[in-house]
Amino acid sequence: MKLLSWNVNGLRACITKGFHDFFTTIDADIFCVQESKMRQGQAELVFPDYDEYWNSAIKKGYSGTVIFTRIKPQSVKYGMNLAEHDQEGRMITLEFDSFFLVNVYTPNSQRGLLRLDYRLKWEQAFRSYLNDLDKIKPVIICGDLNVAHQEIDIKNPKSNRRNAGFTDEERGQLTELLASGFTDTFRYFYPDKADAYTWWSYMMNARVRNIGWRIDYFLISNILQPKIKDALIYTDVLGSDHCPVGLDLSL
Repeated sequence: MKLLSWNVNGLRACITKGFHDFFTTIDADIFCVQESKMRQGQAELVFPDYDEYWNSAIKKGYSGTVIFTRIKPQSVKYGMNLAEHDQEGRMITLEFDSFFLVNVYTPNSQRGLLRLDYRLKWEQAFRSYLNDLDKIKPVIICGDLNVAHQEIDIKNPKSNRRNAGFTDEERGQLTELLASGFTDTFRYFYPDKADAYTWWSYMMNARVRNIGWRIDYFLISNILQPKIKDALIYTDVLGSDHCPVGLDLSL
């Protein structure tokens, strides 16, 4: 089974930059999108072999998640059933026979950490939500988690120490999530691989110089570790300030 995840930073814009070609070529069983910034029907997207599930923010042109899947889910859930966290279209959960899939776009703490307190509330609710799912069946989580977990996951850790996405608080939340029973699939395969990033600023030629952050992930319940075949970062795929990430599983 091949799963893909991509923060497209505006799906309508990404469509003009090769989204269709990549989607068709990669031939994923499940393709998850974050930061769609649109509602279903606002652009032409025709993938006849796939069912589509959209969760759009109440605020137009903001946030949003989408899942395209060739495998019919047993159930679909939008958000966490918590009004405080379900206004921005940040999460879709699909239930399949042997696992849950959670597509997530984690809130950014923003410049000056203006939203850090809210972010930490989100993290605690999200971890509780995932742990409850994991009691039922294994969970696959994918998306933009808006945090570089370890120093190896960011080009300039010292100068970014208190910046959004690399605060001790945000990193600690991901540490807690992993400790509660989940695996970072990329680090499972490549624990020491440096310069492996998924997001680059549009400024200062950052992508060309590979001054990046690894903030896009596939996490899995630990019980699924034997099923992992590979975890991938598609660094050469353009169209967004993020690149896609992938997971191959023997499911």
